[in-house]
Amino acid sequence: MTILQAIILAIVEGITEFLPISSTGHMIIASTFMGIHNDDFVKMFEVVIQFGAILSVLVLYWRKFLPGDKPLAEWFSFYLKLLVAFIPSAFFGFLFHSYIKEMIGSVTIVAVSMLAGGIILLFIDKIFKDSEDAAEQPISFPMAFKIGLFQVISMIPGVSRSAATIIGGMSQKLSRKQAAEFSFFLAVPTMAAASLLDLLDYYQHITSETLVPLAVGFVVAFIVAMIAIKAFVGFLTKHGFKLFGYYRIVAGAILLLLIAMGVNLQMI
Repeated sequence: MTILQAIILAIVEGITEFLPISSTGHMIIASTFMGIHNDDFVKMFEVVIQFGAILSVLVLYWRKFLPGDKPLAEWFSFYLKLLVAFIPSAFFGFLFHSYIKEMIGSVTIVAVSMLAGGIILLFIDKIFKDSEDAAEQPISFPMAFKIGLFQVISMIPGVSRSAATIIGGMSQKLSRKQAAEFSFFLAVPTMAAASLLDLLDYYQHITSETLVPLAVGFVVAFIVAMIAIKAFVGFLTKHGFKLFGYYRIVAGAILLLLIAMGVNLQMI
């Protein structure tokens, strides 16, 4: 992987991580078009820079993650709810880790997931129309666990962890903004665990040569994500999911068309 390729993938990750269009799917598409997707280091790189993007949440929402002047019980409850929401992904991720890795190698799965997810997003605003003006409310432990179950669906490449968990939050009567922010918070333990698993799987690929693109990608994804996250919350609150749905449908349809035509995506 060259430094330029690392920067391109990191920009793609930073922009798409918090949008309901699947950052994993877009990185698979980007790395496939660049002809580097079958490289083991690239697979690890894609997960590790996702964690770089997620760290922007810690910076932007640091008051949520530090006790500050909040009662200690409230601060402890926040972390406990994240743990409860994380449990389903931890369980199924550990159980099906190798199978998930196999799916990540399929551009066809990404294309189908993009298309199907796009169709669903076209109707989400109508299904959860009350969420637009919903008042902020405390998130209970059962609510956190149910949102965590939605996150499990995003283990399928192309589904979008952000979309799944935001929709999960809206299904629990949270506003779009509150659902999006809880989705961001939940991403921290989820992506930390995924990055650790990948580092254990591919640590032998980290050398003095590969360390530079990994570090560059991590930093670029972090910076780009900080810019993207605030813009997304504002857009989602005002406009909902429909535009993202159209985008996913077009992107998925184009990919399926290219695959059906027998186009070698790695040669484009």
